[in-house]
Amino acid sequence: MAKIIKALLIFYLIFPTNTQAETDISDVKVAYEKDGYLWIKVNNKEEKITEEKAKYNYPLTWSFDGKMLLYQKIVPGNLTDSRENSNELWIYMIQTKTHKKIFYDGYNPKWSPTENNVAFMSGSVLNISDLKSFTNIALGVDSYEWQPDGKGFVTSSSADLRPDGWTNPVLYTVALEKDYMNNKDLTKNVKKLFVIPKEIGIDKAKIISINADSFNYSPNGQWVSFRVSPTASWAMDNDMLCVLSADGKQFKVIDEMALGFDSKWAFKQNFLGYIAGGGRIVYGYKNKNLKVTELPSFLTLTLTPEKYADLGFTWVNDDSFVVSRVTEAEWSNEPEKRPNSSLYFVPLSGDKQVKITSPPKGKEDNNPLFLPAINKLTWLRQKELPQSTSDLWIADPNGDNARIWINNIGIYSFFPER
Repeated sequence: MAKIIKALLIFYLIFPTNTQAETDISDVKVAYEKDGYLWIKVNNKEEKITEEKAKYNYPLTWSFDGKMLLYQKIVPGNLTDSRENSNELWIYMIQTKTHKKIFYDGYNPKWSPTENNVAFMSGSVLNISDLKSFTNIALGVDSYEWQPDGKGFVTSSSADLRPDGWTNPVLYTVALEKDYMNNKDLTKNVKKLFVIPKEIGIDKAKIISINADSFNYSPNGQWVSFRVSPTASWAMDNDMLCVLSADGKQFKVIDEMALGFDSKWAFKQNFLGYIAGGGRIVYGYKNKNLKVTELPSFLTLTLTPEKYADLGFTWVNDDSFVVSRVTEAEWSNEPEKRPNSSLYFVPLSGDKQVKITSPPKGKEDNNPLFLPAINKLTWLRQKELPQSTSDLWIADPNGDNARIWINNIGIYSFFPER
């Protein structure tokens, strides 16, 4: 098997699958929060788009055509329960510079990948807004994701506790008819896709299956990755990264992960990258390894060297990554005693891993994100304290020509991102 893996790696390294021609930085739009206001940077010009200071607790997202921006604003008061705040869903139109509220209290909003419609949750109800009105799509939903063609969703229902124990979480597909805004039957287009076993795990790590979320489709649409988590605080440390074939026939637990660590598919190949290892960082900067699993063979490579821990990563192409990495260390309540992360370039072969950033003392480099549209690498340089603001940096993929792009940035997003 080792010979097969080596042969595959040599092939992919010799024949790269995702090369990009460099273009002007103005080809990417940036939306971001700064000091309680929303801004956009388009054609290298920064513009503040909100006049009143507010709190924003959800990533800003661009419509599929880049003409609109979706954001979620926290406002005081609530109409339906005892919570003190509501999450208003808003749209900003770039051309007309106008804002429109599309729902008074929703969460987890997501643009359709093919048209300017927004799906969102309200309680356990999945809804769609066409930006004029909204309609219910499915009931009893815990989490969801658009299917790649925009013609439906994959959804999950959580397990329930009953006198005889926990039920199973279940995955469903929900198809959209052409006239779905007028659909009155919320069950006829729902099909059960897969029943998740009550207990899943890998090696000696086992969890009770309660929730399934963070759905992501592979580049060819034949697989969907997702997390299965147990109850309450246990879910902070011991989630399971899983994959399911799109037809629901093949299920596999890939590895154990902690909450807050990401998994991402490569651009064109069915390579699933992820930061494996249970346990929050407060248990120590250790047991956090960048791994890649190829589907459908399920061959897995570990790319983190001994005595290091990886905290985040981005695919640069289907053959390489940039990772945010620290030396292994125990947790300290004193920030100055914690290791500071730097960025490393990591080939899929695992050989010749190179440190490409060296932040000054007291700062660290996190959240690397490669932007193929301009062939540039971005990341956040921030102080050790989590409440401090960050600067958005940009550089060549190898770290050359690094500079600050935007100062004192909060949440942000790019268009196009891939």
